[in-house]
Amino acid sequence: MEKHILEEAQRCLQCKKPRCRQGCPNNTAINDMVKLILEGKMKEAGKMLFENNPLSVICSTICPHENFCEGHCVLKRKGKPVQISTIENYISTHYLDHVQPEKPTLRHKDKIAIIGSGPSGITVAFILASYGYDITIFESEDKIGGVLQYGIPDFRLPKELLEKLRKQLMELGVKFRPNMLIGPVITLDDLLHDAYSAVFIGTGVWNPKPLRIKGETLGHVHYAINYLKTPAAYDLGKKVAVIGAGNVAMDAARMAMRNGAEEVTMLYRRGEEDMSATKHEYESAKAEGVTFSFYRSPVEIVDTGIRCAQTRKELDEKGNARVTAIENSEKLVNADSVIIAVSQAPRSNLKGIEIGTSGLIIADDHGRTTQEGLFASGDVVTGAKTVAEATYYSKRVARTIIEYLERKAA
Repeated sequence: MEKHILEEAQRCLQCKKPRCRQGCPNNTAINDMVKLILEGKMKEAGKMLFENNPLSVICSTICPHENFCEGHCVLKRKGKPVQISTIENYISTHYLDHVQPEKPTLRHKDKIAIIGSGPSGITVAFILASYGYDITIFESEDKIGGVLQYGIPDFRLPKELLEKLRKQLMELGVKFRPNMLIGPVITLDDLLHDAYSAVFIGTGVWNPKPLRIKGETLGHVHYAINYLKTPAAYDLGKKVAVIGAGNVAMDAARMAMRNGAEEVTMLYRRGEEDMSATKHEYESAKAEGVTFSFYRSPVEIVDTGIRCAQTRKELDEKGNARVTAIENSEKLVNADSVIIAVSQAPRSNLKGIEIGTSGLIIADDHGRTTQEGLFASGDVVTGAKTVAEATYYSKRVARTIIEYLERKAA
């Protein structure tokens, strides 16, 4: 075992009321994890983590740990928190590499369709397959992972982890139909009326939200979610401007720096303290040479860049902060290419299910949609969230599906 893993585990105070566990969306038993690894019980630790969260190896790699487990560690008050993510990642990776799951006996006649193989779909597939259900995953792309595969760069998430998870699912008997977009050819009704007793929808949010400003259709303008999918297909030039300040915007900016751009500037209409990106991603982007221009709001995109107005933060009569543009403050930010990263929305290809005004699927806290037999979770229900949050809600939905099928069979 690597020395620094043991050293970090030994720093854990084994608190009676572990704040780290309370800070984890999946309520990971971090105390037990540390205790097991210090006792030399690596396999048991990995099994516990995997059963609690099938995407433990992913969450330990890309979660905003400073907001979750490590951000709640008591040692952070006076110094450096235990690097919980490092310990968890080491154990989870070892478990995937050395433990082969036993294919369960199909204990149920019900077949379940899972639409989308992102974090939610993978989580539900693992849980239901382990219960002995016959699972088929329909994926619109050629590889599994959804946003993990096509929305997060390799430098943040090694894609071999997803291949390991795919092989684990195959060992459990899960079947895949790649390059199969549900809606245009096969519909939700087709699935329910054909072979499947229940359908889970975890299709994520893949439609970029436009700015609706003049010049957005020009040839040098791109959306971050599209760019991150196949960055090699884009010739961005030397100067790139990125509009937005979330993690997707940071990923796009850092990817552009790795693909030939000499100058990458991020434009944000608010201040540094208002960014939705994690501190780690922000610091990493700065370290790699990305520059930031705050209080800049795009007004028009032109052939040579973006015309931006300077903004300022003001308090309204109720004391709420709002950002307003300063009159006659427009300036041109030169750019060969412009990348827009201001949020995403779901695709609208699924028919026969009720959706809200924002395009998100309407579902209750247990994933039940307005149509019997259809369940949903993840970003397509909540909007963009972390992988850990998607996993937490999807575990609950998986249990609801099991209860639903058991009631039908009774």
